[in-house]
Amino acid sequence: MANTKSTKKRTKTNEIRRIRNVARRSEIKTIVKKVLDAVEKKEVVAAKDLLKNAETKIARAAGKGLFKKNTASRKISRLAKKVASLAKAQ
Repeated sequence: MANTKSTKKRTKTNEIRRIRNVARRSEIKTIVKKVLDAVEKKEVVAAKDLLKNAETKIARAAGKGLFKKNTASRKISRLAKKVASLAKAQ
């Protein structure tokens, strides 16, 4: 258990950040699943809209330190590639 005032505050802020990060990570997973679902159903317009939303959420998470920059870039790139291949097929 924390003894000093600063360590008590630090444990409190760490818990708040942990909860926030879990929520962000969960939200990103949900958005990615929606994009992939739209790609499977071959809904081009919906997939493009969802991709745009997913890109902003992932980039924001990278800016907040939830993902490393390259990890976020890789996730966005893979999603964009799938949506582009869907658009190209039609």
